[in-house]
Amino acid sequence: MRRGLRTWEVQLGITLILLSIAIYAMKYLLLGDPENTYQYIFNALGFLPISVLLVTLILNQLMSVRERRERLEKLNMVIGVFFSEVGTGLLTLLSDRDPDLAEIKQYLIVTEAWAPEKFSEVRDHLQHHRYSVLIDAVDLEGLRQYLKERRSFLLRLLENPVLLEHESFTNLLRATFHLTEELEWRGDFTRLPENDIRHLEGDIGRVYRLLAEQWIGYMEYLKRNYPYLFSLAMRINPFDEEASPVVR
Repeated sequence: MRRGLRTWEVQLGITLILLSIAIYAMKYLLLGDPENTYQYIFNALGFLPISVLLVTLILNQLMSVRERRERLEKLNMVIGVFFSEVGTGLLTLLSDRDPDLAEIKQYLIVTEAWAPEKFSEVRDHLQHHRYSVLIDAVDLEGLRQYLKERRSFLLRLLENPVLLEHESFTNLLRATFHLTEELEWRGDFTRLPENDIRHLEGDIGRVYRLLAEQWIGYMEYLKRNYPYLFSLAMRINPFDEEASPVVR
């Protein structure tokens, strides 16, 4: 592959040089005046470094923009897979145990009419939410089993180098994996001391907050780029207790 690329570059260079020589030779044969031809060649050579610099900067900028878009697209694909495999179900479970859900529910029923300004408004409002979870209402054994079954999936996501550019999603994965480990290391949840229960409550609340924030951003991305995926995401909204995948 590398040898073929070098051959292609050499062939292109030779072709361009021969084309340039042919143009100058034709100018000399048709118009004569060798002094003017030589002067023109030197003027062109003098501007060549500046031309190369400008072209290099522009091409580099264009390539950087394209590479960034490609990385963001791959990253959002990973985020979509995460919500399909883990996030949506986990967010549904935790939000159902949120005693203050009624205060934010009206802000989280995403519709087709939402504009970018609406998503920004909701983000600002959610910053003041406590994201508390009634741990007594959480089936810790069921939560442990749910996350344990997806442990290998979470590990593979953490190993993905694309995620290094998305700090908030990386923090979500780490928090989710940490909660998984905390639950796996415990045996009988009915015999836990009060301090340990409060510790788990804090871990669960952290995952809940990061999940909700990431979910809003993902919904905005789907609405802007993939209407058919956004349609399903609206119908299975984890904050909507009446949500149904069935199209009415």
